[in-house]
Amino acid sequence: MTRPPHRQDRGQITVFVVILTTAVVMFAGLLLDGGLALAAQVRALGEAQEAARAGAQALDLNAYRTTGTVRLLPDEARTRARTHLAGTGSGDIGTVTVTDDTVTVTVTAHQRTQLLRVLGLDTLTVTATGTARPAHGITTPDP
Repeated sequence: MTRPPHRQDRGQITVFVVILTTAVVMFAGLLLDGGLALAAQVRALGEAQEAARAGAQALDLNAYRTTGTVRLLPDEARTRARTHLAGTGSGDIGTVTVTDDTVTVTVTAHQRTQLLRVLGLDTLTVTATGTARPAHGITTPDP
């Protein structure tokens, strides 16, 4: 019985397995950490919208009672929005901007990765913005 000629293919399957395993970890990391980043985005959006609504409640009651004008107190609106953000306990960073009749809050959240950390990516950063305006009376959305 003759043996087949000796071939030099040792270790080729190892390289294939390493590349395939890396690809699977990267794909799983994108799924898991991408989902966590999406959840952080939703959380940041909720925080931004709630803080903007809290700030939009800082009405100039004197102007409203005397002239019926709905106007914000800018310093009070910023304070209310920042207080609301601080009360969430999430540790997310927020910026508050107040114009004549609008409160805008931008929240930046940092989500730590689970699997992508193996590949050197420790955190994913997401940003969301919420805006609110004070309204006179009851309003309904447009159809």
